[in-house]
This record gives sequence, C-alpha cells and structure tokens, in this order.
Amino acid sequence: MSNFQVLLVAGTHGNEINAPWVFDQWEQNPDLLDRHGLQVIPVIGNPIALEKCQRYLQRDLNRSFTPEFLNSSKFTDLEISRAKYLFELFGPKGKSSSQIVIDFHSTTSCMGTSLVIYGRRPADLALASLIQNRIGLPVYLYEGDSSQKGFLVEAWPCGFVVEIGPVPQGTLNSRIIKQTFLTLKICLEEISKSITGKSCFPENLIVHRHLKSIDFPRDFSGKPIAFIHGDLEGRDWKTITQESPLFEDLKGEIVRLSDYSCQDEVVPVFVNEAAYTEKNIAMSLTKREVWTFDENWKDAFYELIS
Repeated sequence: MSNFQVLLVAGTHGNEINAPWVFDQWEQNPDLLDRHGLQVIPVIGNPIALEKCQRYLQRDLNRSFTPEFLNSSKFTDLEISRAKYLFELFGPKGKSSSQIVIDFHSTTSCMGTSLVIYGRRPADLALASLIQNRIGLPVYLYEGDSSQKGFLVEAWPCGFVVEIGPVPQGTLNSRIIKQTFLTLKICLEEISKSITGKSCFPENLIVHRHLKSIDFPRDFSGKPIAFIHGDLEGRDWKTITQESPLFEDLKGEIVRLSDYSCQDEVVPVFVNEAAYTEKNIAMSLTKREVWTFDENWKDAFYELIS
C-alpha cells in the first residue's frame, strides 16, 4: 500500500447532498470502491450545515480558506473554525497531511460533470489533464476575480473541484450519484497510476478560462428586472456570440452579449446557479482555449507525489 494520502471532501456546502451520500455508502460498504493502494481520507466539509441541509451557517466555507482566516485566532465564525480545523489536520503540514485534495460539489446549473481549477498551478494542470484525457471532462479555469477567494482546494498543493449538475439543492438524484461515484473512481485510478509511473498524459489540455462574472440587470433598488433568456437557459458550455441574448424581461426587451465588454465569442458556465444569487452572479463567461501540455506540469506533479 502506498503511503501517499489523498483527501476527498464532500458537503463543503451543506445543501449539496449527493456526494456526502456516496461517502456515507462507501463508509458502510468499504468494498464499493477500490482505493488502489492509496491512503484515502473521505471527510465531510461542513457536517453541521449538511445536517441542516443549508449551504452554510455563518459564511461560505468554500470562501474561508484564505491565509488571513487560517493564520489568525481572531475569527470565530463556525465555517472559519472548520476551515482551520481541516487545514491543521489534513493540510500539507497537518497531523494527517495530504498533498492532493478533491472537493466534490453539485450545481443547479446544467454543467454536466466538470472540473474547476483555480489559477495555473502546474500540478493542478497535470492532474486535470489526466482526468480530462481519461473521460473528457471540461475544465473551468477560474482566475482573475479578486472578489471570490479562499477556495478550499487552494489551501492544498494540488487539487480541484468536481462539479456535477443539474440537480436541485437538497435533492438526491440517481444520475448525480452515479456520476459522482464514477468520477471519484477515475480520480483514484489516475492518481494511483501516476504513483506507479503508468500515467498517460495527453498532448493538449482544453480549458475554459474565466473572463468575468455578470449579474442580472437590476433596478435602482437592486431587484432583478430581467431573467435568463430561454435560448441560454440550460446551455452551459455552448459558445455564444455578440448578438446572442442573455437576459429578457416581460416586455420582451432583450439584453445581448454585445451590451457587455466581451470578446467576440464566449462560453457561459454556471448559468443561473441558485447559490450564486447571493453573490450577484447570473453566470460566468469563459473563453475556450487549447493549451499544449507542458512537461513542467508533469514534473511538478511527480515531484509532489514522489
């Protein structure tokens, strides 16, 4: 058995219940999933919020892993305390240290199964390349938005988020459960193959690079005055152009992509995500790019797991 430990997190948001359900079934039936010789630690991110089926209690746990929060004793919020606990126990220098973390989420948006990576850390890009090469998952590269930070996986040397949808919050769904289980299985297989030197890295990595997040049109009081246009609703990952409609009101007036400062063609993701209403995000706009696989990514990944 390898001494290399992988941290698996579910229930970072307490109303995303499918991955925690998979973890619970796995705990009760250890033979459900082959660990491939890895030391695997499945953990519920926010167990109290999960018990109450709430996204969080005091603040978003998945925005609570900033160095400011992790390195200070002055913050007493439940989620910050939980972030510190997880990091101190399972972080790269923790008592039960892990170098790789995979954080399983679900979404109300039509994202299918996708990976989210934060920034351009070489080890993240290498691992995402392995998973994309194996099962073709789209990769959302989130960067350049200072208003959103403190994501769990950023606190570990390597990791990504798995997003699976659409599914209503607080609802178990057979398709989401099966996709979560399959993706978890593939991730463990690919990490194990890397440790034994059997990985097959691709020539390219396809990423959808974050450009900006946009809000619903609002009136002077802050209330939305339009909704997602029917041509866009449920069409995450589909390329749109300047004349494509984004929003519409009951008078039939349309807001198009050309009303925003954007490139000629963009790809919307997290369209109408329910949890992002509080963050004033109606969707995020990305650009599809094909990157040549960089050997430095592989070197950084192998250095991490050796």
